[in-house]
Amino acid sequence: MDLKHSFLNSRHRELGAKMVPFGGWEMPLSYPGGTLSEHMACRRDSVVFDVSHLGTVAISGPDSFEVLQRSFTNDLNKIAPGRAQYTHHLGLDGSVVDDIIVWWVSPERFDVMPNASNTASVRSSIGGIDVTASRSILAIQGPNARARLGEFFPEAAAVRHFRVAELKFAGVDVVVAGTGYTGEDGVEIAVPNSRAAELFDRLVAAGVTPAGLGARDTLRLEAGLPLHGHELGQGITPYQAGLGWVVSMDKGDFIGRQALVEELKRGPSRLAVGVKGLTRQPMREGMRLIFEGNERGFATSGNFSPVLGVGIAICLVDGGLPVGESVLLRSGERSIEGVTVPLPFIGKMP
Repeated sequence: MDLKHSFLNSRHRELGAKMVPFGGWEMPLSYPGGTLSEHMACRRDSVVFDVSHLGTVAISGPDSFEVLQRSFTNDLNKIAPGRAQYTHHLGLDGSVVDDIIVWWVSPERFDVMPNASNTASVRSSIGGIDVTASRSILAIQGPNARARLGEFFPEAAAVRHFRVAELKFAGVDVVVAGTGYTGEDGVEIAVPNSRAAELFDRLVAAGVTPAGLGARDTLRLEAGLPLHGHELGQGITPYQAGLGWVVSMDKGDFIGRQALVEELKRGPSRLAVGVKGLTRQPMREGMRLIFEGNERGFATSGNFSPVLGVGIAICLVDGGLPVGESVLLRSGERSIEGVTVPLPFIGKMP
């Protein structure tokens, strides 16, 4: 399959990035400084991710609000124009087909942001226009992200958490949202491709560290944030993933609602659980979770936590497990000792 390329592909290559396929795109995994360095730059200062591979489906018109209300789990009545909302797109069986951020740009305009591989299916469900190819998206994240961005684009730096604003950069219209995927503060900027390189270059000149998919994954894992195809996907409902707050059962009907009603009656059969290792051994997706000699589940995501200095994993566990239980994560003959902990693994860095 031919891979799509971000308009910043040449910039990544000039900076020595290791490029890999991801969701049908060629994207940077890491730069020469390495994933660990990029991870800690986000926790301690600021980084910029090229997330142009994420989809954007623009939907507008007087019926757009109701279309999204019927299609997704969360209730747009909780927010208003100029705000963003995290939501789920379900199958009829209650499985999370995709997790999505909705940017409510103006009264009758929404930018719906699905995962890269799900853009076509989301568009087929809600209609709208796929505008992914016309824009780039840069995510500026970290405790100093707003200060560094504010050196040359103070209006964007002022967009607050989960707010959305239409602004101008270098003479073109951009959309800025106070969203991200790292557990740190920051913004995401949708910029026309014609100005994407200029925005990226100015961020780097302001001292923002370029970061790739490797750091994005370890950051979101430490922050306990789900990844589609891992914590979310076929057979996994919002309640199993510990994301019941994303579901507004009292807003009226939506795709998959009846399946969730039935699940609530009987109770979720399994639950997401955090596991923190006792050593630096990285935990890995697919490892079996053993509790009191019995296999009770498996790791949906796992890695080494640069902040905690130990392996961590999110696991789907039959019946769930309380915090503080000793467990093993096992793959073949290899076992890693761990303990169940609350999610997220870390809060804000001091």
